Amino acid sequence: MTMPGDPRHIDTLLAIMGRLRDPDAGCPWDVQQTFATIAPYTVEEAYEVADAIQRGDLGDLRDELGDLLLQVVFHARMAEEQGAFAFADVVAAINDKMLRRHPHVFAGASVADADAQLASWEAIKRAERADAGGADTSAVAGIARGLPEWQRALKLQKRAAMIGFDWPGPAPVIEKLHEEIEEVRVEFAALASGDEDARDRLEDEIGDLLFVCANLARHARVDPGAAMRRANAKFERRFRAMERLASGDGVDLATLDLDAQDAYWNRAKSEEKRG
Repeated sequence: MTMPGDPRHIDTLLAIMGRLRDPDAGCPWDVQQTFATIAPYTVEEAYEVADAIQRGDLGDLRDELGDLLLQVVFHARMAEEQGAFAFADVVAAINDKMLRRHPHVFAGASVADADAQLASWEAIKRAERADAGGADTSAVAGIARGLPEWQRALKLQKRAAMIGFDWPGPAPVIEKLHEEIEEVRVEFAALASGDEDARDRLEDEIGDLLFVCANLARHARVDPGAAMRRANAKFERRFRAMERLASGDGVDLATLDLDAQDAYWNRAKSEEKRG
């Protein structure tokens, strides 16, 4: 029997995954999975970790981190079956990377502050890409295309900012936001007038608008994903309150016109503020 915190727990997890993937005695579902089929679950588990953090539920965070760790073990097991690498190699690789990218902690170097450390981190990453034979020397090289687009936008903006290509503060970003909203309005009007080419232009302009929103969040030091989670939670909470209020009045919300529904929305907001 192992105790909480016993490192042998990881050996047990690896053994469990090995058994699940056993082609003769394992789980049929686990056996048929591939990197591609498991990848969406990996992303989903990462979001569930973020959700537990957002809710401040440490018990749930422990469980969700376990689910995320299982994803790492799953991918490592499939790689081991192909003779590529094993879980121990994954651990060794991240150990080496952390030591290499923190010379101010492990190799006697020094940095003035967190911003200087970030610059050092990016410089080390560029050197690693060059050592690996990467020919792309752009400041925005190496940003994964599989990231959620909000995150990729932030990374692109941060990289550009590191060489000085950035607005000096939030005010010009807000001005740009108004400019992009007007351009979206123009394309909506063009589409309404029958200009079908406006549909592609509208997509471009909405993309520009979202990109500027991400930039505004970066200047505010707000994670746009976290901000959207809060907005989604707020909308869901208030919409459910609308349904409850309407039901209490004996009214089917779906039968009401928008003005009447909006009145319930305002009631839900007022009730929330009083609470």
